[in-house]
Amino acid sequence: MKKVLTSLAKYPLYFISLLPFPLLYLIADFLYIILYYAVGYRRPVVQMNLRNAFPEKTKEELAAIEKKFYHYLSTMILESVKMTSMSSKTIKKRFRLNNPEEISKHFDKGKSVMLVTAHYGNWEWGSLILSATYAEPFIIVYKPQTNKVFEDIMNQMRSRFGAVMVPMKQTLRKIVSYKSRKFAAVFLGDQTPVKAEAHYFTTFLNQRTPVFLGIEKIAKMTNSPVVLGHLNQVKRGYYEATFITLTENPAAMHDHEITEAHTKYLEKIINKKPELWLWSHKRWKNSH
Repeated sequence: MKKVLTSLAKYPLYFISLLPFPLLYLIADFLYIILYYAVGYRRPVVQMNLRNAFPEKTKEELAAIEKKFYHYLSTMILESVKMTSMSSKTIKKRFRLNNPEEISKHFDKGKSVMLVTAHYGNWEWGSLILSATYAEPFIIVYKPQTNKVFEDIMNQMRSRFGAVMVPMKQTLRKIVSYKSRKFAAVFLGDQTPVKAEAHYFTTFLNQRTPVFLGIEKIAKMTNSPVVLGHLNQVKRGYYEATFITLTENPAAMHDHEITEAHTKYLEKIINKKPELWLWSHKRWKNSH
């Protein structure tokens, strides 16, 4: 039944994805009005997150960020739909990797890579451009959704160019199965741990914040270089990614040093262009 429902849901999305980008963005502008003004999708969550993250900003400044966020969220929703039919030529035209050699140099040394990014910019297109660029497999670690039909649709989109989708709890098992070959494992470093797994807290955007230690633990276990991927929107429909190697030798790092490094870097990125982060995410629900 799940396969039938997934197929039925995919067809409308596929036909929408065939629309040219200008028309898709007109729909996105209409969706913005619905989400922000008509429905008020998670506005109390967004407003609370912004107030707590930027206590120094005025109400007017926070309201401006809020509107920009909803406009970008609407854009990204339609861009995600576009993934259903987007060609590798199109994604390479619209998503530039500024320094792809930063990952390749580790592959050339025979090492696998732990790539950490966040719910920032169009992280969904990120799975497409990585798989379309590199010959090595990219393992995309994701948090399973309650709606399994939606999860199946999204995973089919993300894996169109060869990405390997792996639920969080199966990450280590999958990585062990790839130990005889080079690969990159991609993590969203701003995922929220469930309360029982919130073992380490840091200060992030002026708040006590639980963070996953899995990235650091796996990097140390495999001694794989940790690379941060900074995604940025150049203009509507066009993106870039810049890679920064945080450490080539995780085993030599102190406990929590890697976690603090990628968390603080993300904080710096968000402060520069806050509207590109997923403020509707209940990031601090397990902070106490």
